[in-house]
Amino acid sequence: MSRTARPVMYAALVLCALLTMLPFAWGVSGSLRSLDEIRSDPGALLPHHLTFGNFTRLFETQGFGRFVVNSVVVALIVVTGNIVAASAAGYALAKLDFAGRRLAFGAVMAAMMVPFTAVFVTQFVITVDLGLADTLAGIALPGAALPLSVFIMRQYALSVPDELLEAARIDGAGEFRIFFRIFLPLAGPAVATITIMSFLNSWNNFIWPLVVAQSMSTYTLPVGLAATSQAAAHVTDYGLLLAGAIVVMLPVLVLFLFLQRYFVQGVAGTGLR
Repeated sequence: MSRTARPVMYAALVLCALLTMLPFAWGVSGSLRSLDEIRSDPGALLPHHLTFGNFTRLFETQGFGRFVVNSVVVALIVVTGNIVAASAAGYALAKLDFAGRRLAFGAVMAAMMVPFTAVFVTQFVITVDLGLADTLAGIALPGAALPLSVFIMRQYALSVPDELLEAARIDGAGEFRIFFRIFLPLAGPAVATITIMSFLNSWNNFIWPLVVAQSMSTYTLPVGLAATSQAAAHVTDYGLLLAGAIVVMLPVLVLFLFLQRYFVQGVAGTGLR
């Protein structure tokens, strides 16, 4: 790359980064302003009168602690389910020779292409028939084995040398021992990728918990914030809502900061772009 093109590329990247950060900066600014100030000057990036009242009211909101606990429980179920199910399925689809393997992988690919809205009603009917409506299990289980997670793990498993697994088989190791002692330790980047993606999918999910959760005792954070941000006369309290959005974003940012190196390796290793 020429010396002239390099500064232009860097300037373009900085501009894109600033544009990407603009909504986040506005959200942080709005969470530190009063509702009257947001209404009088909604486009301001800097608060005229800094206040943490929105965060104080948020943590004092009835049921907020329950919403946090529900979101954490649902996220743990979803992440654990995806890691266990996707690791086993991905390993089997990539490294085991069994009848119907191609058909099974085709079903995974087909499931990735079907939009959520196409199976929404059927999924809800099944959840009700199983007696899981208005339960945390009913919110979490449909997302506990995502086709994308299986695809990521299968693609990563293809990069593991077959010779390594064959050497373990010659030494007398069974498939379960090979899976747990050899494959899983090597699949750290793929596991990190699945963890971030499934956690993000669960933590930010709004439509499905809104339909399944029929009482405040099972509301997750996004649903609970939407329900409690309505002030008198059905006027949205934007300051409270933005403060809640910042709180919801923090766990995702922290998780990504801890796993970003493995996440990048996992994306590169699975061929996702």
